Amino acid sequence: MTSDTISSFSQLALNIPLLKALDEVGYETPSPIQAQTIPLLLEGRDVLGQAQTGTGKTAAFALPLLSNIDLKEKDPQVLVLAPTRELAIQVAEAFQKYASHMKGFHVLPIYGGQDYSGQIRALKRGVHVVVGTPGRVMDHMRKGTLKLSNLSALVLDEADEMLRMGFIDDVEWILDQTPEDRQIALFSATMPQQIRRIATKYLNEPEQVTIKVKTATADTIRQRFWPVSGVHKLDALTRILEAEPFDAMIIFVRTKTATVELSDKLEARGYSVAAINGDIPQKQRERTIDQLKQSKIDILVATDVAARGLDVQRISHVFNYDIPYDTEAYIHRIGRTGRAGRKGDAILFVAPREKRLLHSIEKATKQKIEMMELPSTEIINDKRIAKFKQRITDTLATEELGMFYQMIEQYQHEHNVPSLEIAAALAQILQGDEPFLLQNKPQRSKGRDRESWDKEDGGRGRKPNRRDRERDRSQRRDSGPEDGMERFRLEVGHDHEVRPGNIVGAIANEAGIDSQYIGRINIHDEYTMIDLPADMPKEIFHDLKKVWVAGQQLKISRVGEGDSQPAKRKYSKRKPGRKPTDDKSRSDKPRASKSKPKKDKKKKAKKRAKDKKAKGKRKTGDAKPKKRDNKT
Repeated sequence: MTSDTISSFSQLALNIPLLKALDEVGYETPSPIQAQTIPLLLEGRDVLGQAQTGTGKTAAFALPLLSNIDLKEKDPQVLVLAPTRELAIQVAEAFQKYASHMKGFHVLPIYGGQDYSGQIRALKRGVHVVVGTPGRVMDHMRKGTLKLSNLSALVLDEADEMLRMGFIDDVEWILDQTPEDRQIALFSATMPQQIRRIATKYLNEPEQVTIKVKTATADTIRQRFWPVSGVHKLDALTRILEAEPFDAMIIFVRTKTATVELSDKLEARGYSVAAINGDIPQKQRERTIDQLKQSKIDILVATDVAARGLDVQRISHVFNYDIPYDTEAYIHRIGRTGRAGRKGDAILFVAPREKRLLHSIEKATKQKIEMMELPSTEIINDKRIAKFKQRITDTLATEELGMFYQMIEQYQHEHNVPSLEIAAALAQILQGDEPFLLQNKPQRSKGRDRESWDKEDGGRGRKPNRRDRERDRSQRRDSGPEDGMERFRLEVGHDHEVRPGNIVGAIANEAGIDSQYIGRINIHDEYTMIDLPADMPKEIFHDLKKVWVAGQQLKISRVGEGDSQPAKRKYSKRKPGRKPTDDKSRSDKPRASKSKPKKDKKKKAKKRAKDKKAKGKRKTGDAKPKKRDNKT
């Protein structure tokens, strides 16, 4: 059986719990990379895969490796290395989703910015799969908290990204510490020379899988996206639905459960909507689609599988409420509109951690997706008022109002209330407790455009323009840090062949500082100056000291504390009787340590002789301090 003849996951030798989980999430037909890779990994072969993000490669390696997991073994059996914390979280979530029916399965994402203690506790309890960024994985290996003696498989996900971000030396160090008989799957969108060298050195007669992504999208479809976090998705959706003129719409979500939940929420907001998914009987699905054709409903909330082959002429909009992990799925989704030369609209929600998927879709389709403008409060309120007035006009024109006219006229005479006030009271009764107009709050997105949103990515979702970045920084290198920022020194520079992207990637991933909070970077020959948040927690500061970039430990220090020299050395140079400075950070601590009362040396000796338990435990501060002149 070849990959071309595989039409369902049931044709692959996956275990029953995995097939059950795939059915629940709506997966039906394997993507090309899944059809080619799963059989090879199930056989224990090493794989060298060239595929873009969004081709379904996570399932391509997660499913076969889960099939080979021994749930009775508590030590890590699978290690996945990812270039960014966001990707590590996504991959870990995918493992958890596919293994939902594997009782006792545990997966652990480890990355910088998390507290070590929680990760260590989880590792001690036992995990089957570890997904992590190279720096944090190395830290745990050095501490002895991550033991890979029983490792059976290792995955390098997006190897070219790890090379670009300066992690490739760390990756090789990790590979050198793993058992020789472990299985390796290496995935990379491109195959530069260093990646091929690693494949030749570490992979055992690998099978090469190359996937070319289809890029056909209709020119008649206008594609837009809106950056939104999960908690604001429903509000953003309803705002767009109010302002965007559409005939009929399909809203795509990832799971069957989400189709019902979102459909119920939209129906409660007054929309004519229905859900379709794989659990709904075929006859009911056909009836629902027929209602859409006849304009009895206007919105379908669907999964990919349920909408396969759907062709309804009046569908003017496709809304990707959940961004698809597979670029081909995106192409199939938006293909439900703009058919037969008609114009269509495709709108996509993108969460901050999903930027990489957006860039993958753009790369696969060879089209830049524009950032849409979220309708303002004024626009929404104007439309609500216009709609309300139109309802009055339509009712006056088509309805028989004789009985109500008499009731209102009677009420007016009995209570001597103007007709306008009565009408306003009736409108209030109709509206209920829900506010009719939106509050005029400033939008969080004000002044935001695609270019600034891309820059927030920190080079993780797209290849940064280093020339422009370095030019901008060189123009500002002599100015001080911006408000809320503080300048730090890193012990790595041009001599170590470091680039800004290496530093941003390491700090963002290993210390948990979002790239948008990383300020100016000025690289010198032997060191680098960087602006970071002034209120950075001590734990993150200590974590950064241990981070490695371009083969060098950062050894971060605050500028003004002797650069790379320890702060205490600076304090020790203060002469007795020196007048205190106004800088509390330099004066308070050393003065407090020197102002301790003096103790007689003989008394201390007698005390130590009497208390044998204290022997050998003297503090360095017990020594008699130098005499100090306290006169001013």
